[in-house]
Amino acid sequence: MAASPEFAAFVRDLLSGLGDVRTRRMFGGAGVYLGDAMLGLIADDTLYLRTDPDLAEAMAAEGAHPFVYDGRGKAVAMPYSSLPEAALDDPEEALAWARRALVPAEAAAADKRAAKARKAARAGKGRAGA
Repeated sequence: MAASPEFAAFVRDLLSGLGDVRTRRMFGGAGVYLGDAMLGLIADDTLYLRTDPDLAEAMAAEGAHPFVYDGRGKAVAMPYSSLPEAALDDPEEALAWARRALVPAEAAAADKRAAKARKAARAGKGRAGA
């Protein structure tokens, strides 16, 4: 699940029209972030964007495929789909797909922030009674 530094730089440049797109190495690949939202991931020098069911279907219609990894001998599908190949050569098309992917990415980031806040609130209540 490698992500070469050159491909990560290409992705940052390709999506730079969104703003400050960053990549961060993780699990041999890389996460693609805009703010605290994980917009996508890079695995084997393939860009996968965050999806919801409707976006995954639209991307599949353009030749995209879901991100699937081997989890202890069992295929595990994640809510990410490869960027349609034509978009790799067309920055405007890539940005259009990425803008659509921001919706589920930002929703997932909001869910993560809310879960973290709930956990912190529970931890704070546990200390109050000590």
